[in-house]
Amino acid sequence: MRYVEVLAQQTRRVVSVDALRGFNFIWILGGDGAIWAFADMTRDKGSAVGAVGGFLGDQLHHVAWEGFTFYDFVFPLFIFITGVSIVLALPKLVEREGRLQAHLHVLRRALLLYALGLIYYGGIKHSWGDVRLVGVLQRIAICYLVASVMFLNFNLRGLVASFAALMIGYWALMTFVPVPGIGAGSFAPDQNLANWIDANYLPGRLWDVTRDPEGLLSTLPAIGSCLLGVFAGLVLRDINLKPQQKSLWLIGGGLALVAAGHLWALQFPIIKALWTSSFVLVAGGYSAILLGVMHQIVDVWGLKKWATAFLWIGANAILLYFINGIIGFEPLATRLVGGDVGFYVDGAVAQGAGLLLANLLGLAFVVLLARFLYQRQIFLRV
Repeated sequence: MRYVEVLAQQTRRVVSVDALRGFNFIWILGGDGAIWAFADMTRDKGSAVGAVGGFLGDQLHHVAWEGFTFYDFVFPLFIFITGVSIVLALPKLVEREGRLQAHLHVLRRALLLYALGLIYYGGIKHSWGDVRLVGVLQRIAICYLVASVMFLNFNLRGLVASFAALMIGYWALMTFVPVPGIGAGSFAPDQNLANWIDANYLPGRLWDVTRDPEGLLSTLPAIGSCLLGVFAGLVLRDINLKPQQKSLWLIGGGLALVAAGHLWALQFPIIKALWTSSFVLVAGGYSAILLGVMHQIVDVWGLKKWATAFLWIGANAILLYFINGIIGFEPLATRLVGGDVGFYVDGAVAQGAGLLLANLLGLAFVVLLARFLYQRQIFLRV
């Protein structure tokens, strides 16, 4: 039996998922800039303070190629949450409108999100060759579409088999298929199968000129990241588990995934730009752990007030992300506290304090807009 049919009658909202989505997007909408500014402020302020600022600053930057930081975790966390949301939303849609309409709904949402991605990266304001056909929103759209169709049509065994096929299949392709002029088994920049396919077959503008971190082949394991979210959603909707047991299953499963990912990394390194299978497991594991902790705090213990701003942002994460990309909340804040105001704050406090102020004000704009949209029930989300 398909899980979409089993779960159709379960309608209780899982608040922790919205809160986690909001926490996730805080770092994209200005939290990263605030940490960068704080790192600048503390760079020469003593060994202990400087070490803390340096550590936080490092964690809010992507690794050059191989490795894993908190910033590398932000994007796969949202794809994971998208998978969780599939389980929470589609069964009710099937019950209300039927399976065919559910498929059409998924397709419409995916196409809308893909179109927003094209606009986000500049649309067609230049030549066709400068259009970025892949990107963050486009990858989310594809992952959402494929994972949703799988969820609507497969049982648990089919979902698990699909995830295993994506992980092992991608590893096999990257490991054993030779790259012309290079050979097989290389994971170095521009010397691996995924980058070679993008350089030769991906039209339009590539983000890194010769390759794209959201390229063609690496989208396959990204679908696996979404399926891990589907599995987490199934845990949250399991009527045979008590609420606290769900938290423990998520945390325990996440720890197992992190361990398995690091073991796999001994042969298939953790590389976000290639979305390696080991990266999927590690990022998915941390996502499950964070969801388990958030579920325990918000849904089991009922401590929700502290996460109110996260809930507002999480309810409109895609819309806020799009607005930030087109207009920018920090640039808007700079119009009010930039220039001489920023220079004065730098002199009065420390170098970087003016930029920190601008980023914090930008985050305040994010929260205020999110609150406005939430109170008026205006939503655009996946």
